Amino acid sequence: MLDHSLVTPQGKPFDQPMAEEFAADPRRLLILCGRYEGVDERVVEHCIDEEVSVGDYVLTGGELPALVIIDASVRLLPGVLGDEDSLKDESFSWGILDYPQYTRPPVWEGHKVPEVLLSGNHAGIVRYRRKEALRRTLARRPDLLEKAGLDSNDKILVEEIKEEEGWTL
Repeated sequence: MLDHSLVTPQGKPFDQPMAEEFAADPRRLLILCGRYEGVDERVVEHCIDEEVSVGDYVLTGGELPALVIIDASVRLLPGVLGDEDSLKDESFSWGILDYPQYTRPPVWEGHKVPEVLLSGNHAGIVRYRRKEALRRTLARRPDLLEKAGLDSNDKILVEEIKEEEGWTL
């Protein structure tokens, strides 16, 4: 039996756990895309298992939201990404936003890569990345922290960040 999902602004918000759910058995998923005024309500009531939204806005059709859902789900399948470990260290795999990314050269237009990232101190790098991911989440998406299930170390880092930034969240 197929799971029938309709992309619509009225649907349940699409998120990483939903992508993981769809990726668990992608052969069972059928995504129905509405156009203009949408899909006949009788079809929705009798043939659709779940309505899914990719955001609080309206597009001309459901094709682009369907592509978003497909891309977010398919990339979780074994063999799709070149490096399977990359899934473990990206935004939302921890329930928070990703840490800032830096590449070469170590200085670009006078802006330096943080010293700890060049130090070779792996424990320091892990701590820095986690702290910066928490900082970014606090600044941009504090709502995610409520659901993230922070451990005691994360809570200490959050307090450090608030003190450093002068935030009273």
